[in-house]
Order: sequence, then structure tokens, then C-alpha cells
Amino acid sequence: MATGVEVFDQLLEISLLLQADMARSFAGTGLTASRTHLLWELRRLGPSTQQALASALQVSARNVTGLVDALEAHGYLQRRPHPGDRRAVQVTLTDLGKRTVATMEADRQQAAADLVAGLSGTELDQLGATLGTMVGRLRLLVESAASGPAVAS
Repeated sequence: MATGVEVFDQLLEISLLLQADMARSFAGTGLTASRTHLLWELRRLGPSTQQALASALQVSARNVTGLVDALEAHGYLQRRPHPGDRRAVQVTLTDLGKRTVATMEADRQQAAADLVAGLSGTELDQLGATLGTMVGRLRLLVESAASGPAVAS
């Protein structure tokens, strides 16, 4: 029977392998995990202000400015005047950005299929339920740690 530490180590290895695979697939593209996350959010949200992107990514406006600058320099997105607010700028995907996100989605679908190949429907259901439970617990742990220790009054 596996111990909690062994399961934790396997999850950590999965995380590292996924990061390494993503870094390999984006080599030479100017993309990083953070930049890719911004592209995904921009695809989900549609044309957005940098403030909306900062909120979606849960990062500072300064951080988003750096990400947008880099992605714009590589041709993945562009800044345009906001149609409803002359003081704001709207960030939109370019054709290259749209093609890149579509390719990332296709690669995601293929990687997911390859990863679970050979699992029965029941095994996949069990794995999904177990991982869902673990994700829920991890979210609670992260939220609890972020709120800090309770202070006695």
C-alpha cells in the first residue's frame, strides 16, 4: 500500500514532468508558463483590459504589463484603444496568437488522451474522483496558509 509521502512524491514528479514537457514544446517560441496562462485567459475572456487580465491571473498589473509586452513583441497579441473607454487599452489575440492557442488546445487534447490511454472507464472515473478530492484538499490547504495562522486575542 502506498504511503501519503509516496503519493505526494508521485504528484510532484507529475508536476515536474508536465512543466518539462511544456518547456520543451515551447522552446524557441518566446512562451513561458506565465505567458501561456495569459494567452489561455485572453482566449477565454476575449478582448480584455490589462486590469481584467491581472484579476483573472491573480497577479499585479505590473506583472501583466511585462507579460503583455513580451507577448506583443513576439506577435501573439496586440494592444488597441478600448472601444468604450478612451483612457483604457484593450488586449487582443493576433492571428498568430489565435493559431497558437488552437494548437495548444489540440496538443492538450492529445496529451490527455495519451496520458489516460489504457485506463478503463471505471479506472478513469476513480482517478478523476480521487484527483478531484486531492485538488479540493490542496486548495483548502493553500487558502488556509495564505490567510495565516489564527491570532489569539
